[in-house]
Amino acid sequence: MSTNNLSNNEAQKKYKKLAESIDFAMMVTHLDQTPLHAIPMSTKRVDDNGTTYFLSNADSEHNSNIESDSRCQLLYAEKHSMEFLSVYGKAKISRDTALIHDLYGSADDNWFEGKDDPNITVITFHPEEGQYWDSKSNALVSLFKMGYGAITGEKQDIGETGSLNQL
Repeated sequence: MSTNNLSNNEAQKKYKKLAESIDFAMMVTHLDQTPLHAIPMSTKRVDDNGTTYFLSNADSEHNSNIESDSRCQLLYAEKHSMEFLSVYGKAKISRDTALIHDLYGSADDNWFEGKDDPNITVITFHPEEGQYWDSKSNALVSLFKMGYGAITGEKQDIGETGSLNQL
């Protein structure tokens, strides 16, 4: 696996590509204590600058954790495409009605009583730094390359990994 560390605009583009293609993230809060608090969240949107949006219940534990400590970690994993992403940043809670209406989709009815539910909030995540692993191929091709490399002793290009800096 080759290493390709990215900064600024290149890092933002890589983050956006991976976060949008994977969709679900484990949002980890309560970073200063153990056990950590982790919950699956659907990524609603990623702006070009990396700002990431999620919908959340106002009375949730992760909202409470973010209000007391904005530090947050997002962990994305997609087994079929062998793409992985870990990003650290800061989150904040908003009740911006226009933004809620913009982000809300029909699948969100599983968690809320419609887009005007008074319990909906937006978690806005601002990434600062991260790490990615991108296989460039699907899992089957990656496994074939790893097996071929093990048999022949020839190092195979199975993808890239790197740091995402100055997001």
